[in-house]
Amino acid sequence: MRAPHFPNRWFDVTDHGAVAGGVADCSGAFRDAIAACHAAGGGHVVVPPGDFLTGPIHLLSNVDLHVSDGARILFSQNAADYLPAVLTRFEGMELYNYSPLIYAYEQENIAVSGSGVLDGQADNSHWWPWKGKKEYGWKPGDPEQGPARDRLIAMVEAGVPVDQRQFGEGDYLRSSFIEPYRCSGVLIEGVTIVNSPMWEIHPTLSDHVLVRGVTVRSHGPNNDGCDPESSRMVVIRDCSFDTGDDCIAIKSGRNADGRRVGVPSQDILVEGCQMRDGHGGVTVGSEMSGGVRNVFVRDCEMSSPNLDIALRFKTNSVRGGFITGFHARDITVGQVAKAVIDINFYYEEGPGYGFNPVVGDINVERLTVQKATQSLNLQGYADDHIRGVRLREVDFGVTAKVPTVRYVDDLVLDNVTENGRPLTLAPASAA
Repeated sequence: MRAPHFPNRWFDVTDHGAVAGGVADCSGAFRDAIAACHAAGGGHVVVPPGDFLTGPIHLLSNVDLHVSDGARILFSQNAADYLPAVLTRFEGMELYNYSPLIYAYEQENIAVSGSGVLDGQADNSHWWPWKGKKEYGWKPGDPEQGPARDRLIAMVEAGVPVDQRQFGEGDYLRSSFIEPYRCSGVLIEGVTIVNSPMWEIHPTLSDHVLVRGVTVRSHGPNNDGCDPESSRMVVIRDCSFDTGDDCIAIKSGRNADGRRVGVPSQDILVEGCQMRDGHGGVTVGSEMSGGVRNVFVRDCEMSSPNLDIALRFKTNSVRGGFITGFHARDITVGQVAKAVIDINFYYEEGPGYGFNPVVGDINVERLTVQKATQSLNLQGYADDHIRGVRLREVDFGVTAKVPTVRYVDDLVLDNVTENGRPLTLAPASAA
């Protein structure tokens, strides 16, 4: 994986009319600077120090959006600014919806770089209440995403063509922060991302994506840190995640839509990252109906009383799909609130819906933990076993609850300890 290269051309957004201060709308200036850079054959669109307010930013091929040290891009809190709708995904389902805050469609050689801040300005008064939960500012009688989400799910199951899945004003479906869609050669580097409406970095149907040295601090609903979806050749390196949901979640489409598109996420490397708060450190699913293969995780640190699970695999018989070839090594876990490794076929809908997942070839080596509630929560189905989990040189540290292992074939424990003793499983627990 090599980072994309950009010509030595520089286009300052202030030369195109951007005014610092965080009050004047600089959307036109960003748009004009990106268009000029692209027309010249590519280069760097520079955001100098200062606060700059804008609506959505749409990148074009061969353009690097460079957010300088001391610069802060403030994204509009007015949802109408993110229309007209663009082709995107919401929870793994294709639709036309509000534009992501930074978006690119079928572009090549693009980047968001620098050491400045990207501030989505989402809070309990903007974007987050659409989740429909009181802890995010929603009050009874307020609008929320439920009806539109249900309508989208029904459209997907009925096979409604994507161009007829038109959403936007009045539907309350939040967008991702950074979303390269069907792009090739993508770099996200150095920036700090805060206050996102929903998922932070969401490469979709893209390839050769490098996410490097990024800091994510955002604790809103569904505020995943980085979600490669139906993408290949993805490297996530030396990043820090402190999130309101999964730190990294690898996805490939939801239910019928994931099967229709049929593009797996594959050949993904996560290394040198730090995970703090979140539902999972590195997660696969739950929108993984197109399949996930060849994931490599190494040299990562995970620890927080508010981090639920270190390595998490969530699926069910509605998602279907497959997970194969997951390899993690040299992982240090301080503490997690629940299980260290969780492979759970009972996420949300559970069994009995006709699309049993295929999950196996899960390998974890040289993982050390200080404390957790539980070492393992591995739950397959009686008619669909987890197929192959190999743990080598793993110390689960201090745990309070015995492991749960149901319907797992070929579970190999090689020098695995828990509470200072070799980990052994009772025959009943390995049914």
